[in-house]
Amino acid sequence: MPPVSVTPGTLATTTLTVRNDSDIVEAYSLEVVGDCAAWATVEPARVSLYPGTSETVTVRLEPPRSPDVRSGEVPLAVRVLPTEHPEAVRVPETTVHVGEFRQLRAELAPGRRRGWLRGRYRLAVRNEGNCPVPLGFTPGQPGEELGFAFRPVTQRLEPGESAEVGLRVRTGKPVWFGSPVVWPFTVTAAETAEGAGQPERDDIVRTQLDAEFVQIPVFPKWLLALLAALLALLLAWFTLVRPAVRSAAKDAADEVVQSRPTPAGQEGQGQGAGGGADQPAGGAGSSTRPGAGGGGAGTGTGDGTGTGTGTGSGGQQSSATIDLKTSGGQNKTGTYTVPEDKVFGVTDIVVANFQGDEGVLTINFGERKITTIALETFRNQDYHWVTPIRIAAKDTVTAQVTCSKPGTPATGIRAQECHEVLNVSGVLSSTR
Repeated sequence: MPPVSVTPGTLATTTLTVRNDSDIVEAYSLEVVGDCAAWATVEPARVSLYPGTSETVTVRLEPPRSPDVRSGEVPLAVRVLPTEHPEAVRVPETTVHVGEFRQLRAELAPGRRRGWLRGRYRLAVRNEGNCPVPLGFTPGQPGEELGFAFRPVTQRLEPGESAEVGLRVRTGKPVWFGSPVVWPFTVTAAETAEGAGQPERDDIVRTQLDAEFVQIPVFPKWLLALLAALLALLLAWFTLVRPAVRSAAKDAADEVVQSRPTPAGQEGQGQGAGGGADQPAGGAGSSTRPGAGGGGAGTGTGDGTGTGTGTGSGGQQSSATIDLKTSGGQNKTGTYTVPEDKVFGVTDIVVANFQGDEGVLTINFGERKITTIALETFRNQDYHWVTPIRIAAKDTVTAQVTCSKPGTPATGIRAQECHEVLNVSGVLSSTR
């Protein structure tokens, strides 16, 4: 068989001559073996020959356009098996040159990204040709408002191999107010030369993808409208409502003062002075002198200032803090014990999960369970009671933490253990 060349996706043929050198009529079965067997056939696949005769068969080669059919030299073998004398089997061979074809598939996701200054994209590429392809990536944008960064910058893909490339898009300056700005751009994945000085071929494979970066303003329109409405309300308050309220309050106070009746003591003094014929009319007004008026005021306020209620109850404001640090996957309990001969009336508790840990927190007052909450649902949580919850002497306030996963505090570095703080406030009073 002579050598043959074929390009995937096309048809090529070669011939094989079978001759019967025996002295009987012989039938021969022909079958392609080896690497070409999946996409090569023999026509006809069976021949019968008289002694001393021969026949030429055709070997059809139809490799699919697939990365599985690698380019290069591939051996081609046809097994010729005689029916009557199977021990005389022959396997003639030749070489098939499989040509190269290049095909690249690429996808950029997402097609649109929103952000204040930057956006991240994922570029997925696959070599669907039958030869290795070194790839480079080139961004394109009508202006110079965007900056691009690829990681990695280049890729070399074997036939059938896939890879992902990260793309970061960044704008030069933020948009403070107004509507979002749309920046369209393109990314071209193209075959690159493997060595310096290599001539550029006409069949270079390239794929161009389109995407957009939507730059959103730092202060949206609704926030500006809200600020304008608040400003208008403040102006209306100071220029219209507040002067009217102050004027109405002043008028009401003046009306109350003018219509207040004369006290009973002063009214009696006026009548006594009027009983004498020689008493002048101005005598009734002597009750308004500073000396007489001051005495009356002192008598009127002496019983109205009870100041003993603040300390007569025998209690004082008190608070206690439970600070818990728990390793991941472990439980830990913190306890505050009420002093002997004291009763703790709890009115407020504050729980701090400032790291954003994950897990469960249970708070108990003595044998009474107050609450069980998931740590990931809050950063700071507080509870308040109008009627204090009484905790007896020597009883405890406990905080039990089950740490599932430590969080990340404001430093940006993940913590090694969970950290929660419980503060309990109320009135600590004596039991005697």
